[in-house]
Amino acid sequence: MIGYLQGRLLKKEDEKILLLVGGVGYNILLPASVMASITASEPGDELSFSIYYHQTERQPKPTLIGFHTEEEKEFFQLFISVEDIGPMKAVKAMGLPIEEISAAIEGSDLKSLMKLPGIGKRTAQKIIATLEGKTARFALEAVSPTGTPAPPQAAFVDQVIDVLTHQLGHKSSDARALVADAMARNAAVDSPEALLDEVYRAPKG
Repeated sequence: MIGYLQGRLLKKEDEKILLLVGGVGYNILLPASVMASITASEPGDELSFSIYYHQTERQPKPTLIGFHTEEEKEFFQLFISVEDIGPMKAVKAMGLPIEEISAAIEGSDLKSLMKLPGIGKRTAQKIIATLEGKTARFALEAVSPTGTPAPPQAAFVDQVIDVLTHQLGHKSSDARALVADAMARNAAVDSPEALLDEVYRAPKG
């Protein structure tokens, strides 16, 4: 099974590319957010992708879906666990970076989710019901379009979530949502103190 491909770009279309790897051309579907990040890429440029390999009895022809990072692929796999969201629908729906989609999920932000291509109110509700509490780490893992991780924040993020739950009495899912919202407002926070300040800077009520 194919999990990673690196090669030269041969062709770009609306939702897919043709990548030459070892003399073989691979058609790779890309979510809109990933496609947008290679807008400046031209035929001959070297590109690499983490690959989700999709094949079923009903769809025996393999489909390759490409992502810049393993985190994007992991989020995609969570996303398609939602009822009525299959791989093809998920590819079209992921028009925003996973950080923004995750922040909307953790903040129960129906309006933002409904702005995703093909996502109506009922599906947005299913996304929140299924994934809330499971995607906070993606909202907190800012990754550049080139796949280069931002400075690590996981340690102090976990500290803040621990304080919110064990010292301040918040439910775990609520604490994660508060932190995700705070990071969405200000991704530059670089310490537990700054993150806590940002959490409680949110409008009350």
